[in-house]
Amino acid sequence: MNSPISRRTVTVSLLAGAAALGTPVAAFSAPSPAQDRSTGGHPHEGRPTIVLIHGAFADASSWNAVVERLQRQGHHVLAPALPLRGLASDAAYIRSVLDSIPGPIVLVGHSYGGSVISVAAADAPRVKALVYIAAFVPEIGESALELTAKYPGSTLAQATATQYYPLPGGGQGEELIIKKELFREQFAAGVPATTAQVMAVGQRPIALAALQEKSTAAAWKKIPSWYLVATEDRNIPPAAEEWMADRAGARTVRVRAPHAVAVSDPGPVTDLILRATRSAR
Repeated sequence: MNSPISRRTVTVSLLAGAAALGTPVAAFSAPSPAQDRSTGGHPHEGRPTIVLIHGAFADASSWNAVVERLQRQGHHVLAPALPLRGLASDAAYIRSVLDSIPGPIVLVGHSYGGSVISVAAADAPRVKALVYIAAFVPEIGESALELTAKYPGSTLAQATATQYYPLPGGGQGEELIIKKELFREQFAAGVPATTAQVMAVGQRPIALAALQEKSTAAAWKKIPSWYLVATEDRNIPPAAEEWMADRAGARTVRVRAPHAVAVSDPGPVTDLILRATRSAR
């Protein structure tokens, strides 16, 4: 490794099996009658709302197996769709979602979603914890592409194709998509082939400008953070993940898993989120 891991790093074993994608994620999980009684009928009292932000080449359904686990334990969960058009605009959208939630919040970001939560949570007093899942943790002035290139190991550039989309003011913007025939190897190695094929078909392209845009805030400097390093990641080099986690002083776990770790290994992802949630309470 090119840099030491935080002393708080915990090694997590790879869980057997992989979670198949289920039905689309619902907005808020409905509390059970028992939970209603325990909170006096106010579902947001006591427990934070857990907000899950997906990254590039994925959508909210990538959190399905994690959401199911959190809901079974009575947690309130929101998994909004991220536009993936630009860091500032994506963060502004997520901030509007956060501002609509009463009570404390645990904010979770995967991949590019880590850049988004780092900006969106700045000066957001109800956000009590940040959880980065194989995600970018940029300093002010850093971009996702810059952090990807900080250490060798990413094969994303070779696996993507460029598409074009119309810009509101005219002209065309560039967006990236992972080639379908390379999707499983690049993004979801170890996930069942049929599941990876569904993910490849439904992947969300990201505007190249979003990956190039520099961060304007670093909420992790003021908000306690947790990090999951996916040691088999081919999008973000694991060494870069460890370096970012250590710089942020994050409580860190390591899982032998691909970039799509919430799909391949929802157990340890859920465990880390629950750890952050207990702290937020």
